[in-house]
Amino acid sequence: MPLDTIADIIRSGLSKSDFTDSLKFDCGPAGTITLDNGQVSLEDLPAACTLKMSVENLEKLVKGKLNPMTAVMMGKNKVGGDPSVAMKLGRLLKG
Repeated sequence: MPLDTIADIIRSGLSKSDFTDSLKFDCGPAGTITLDNGQVSLEDLPAACTLKMSVENLEKLVKGKLNPMTAVMMGKNKVGGDPSVAMKLGRLLKG
């Protein structure tokens, strides 16, 4: 699934959520998706927390097929910056 499609899914979830922190999904050469104050961008912008993962794992995450905490423990995603922001991710994904 392309990043712009994943960004649309995140945008939809964000519209139903109270998630306002800054969070970046870094998928390496495939690109980034940055959330900041209720906005979603495909630009590589600064964020309080960065989650590094493959596009495949990001797709699973937004579809609810990969638990964020399990992904970190299994090494499928790496957290940089403020981990408390990553902990709020569940609110966005349930949105």
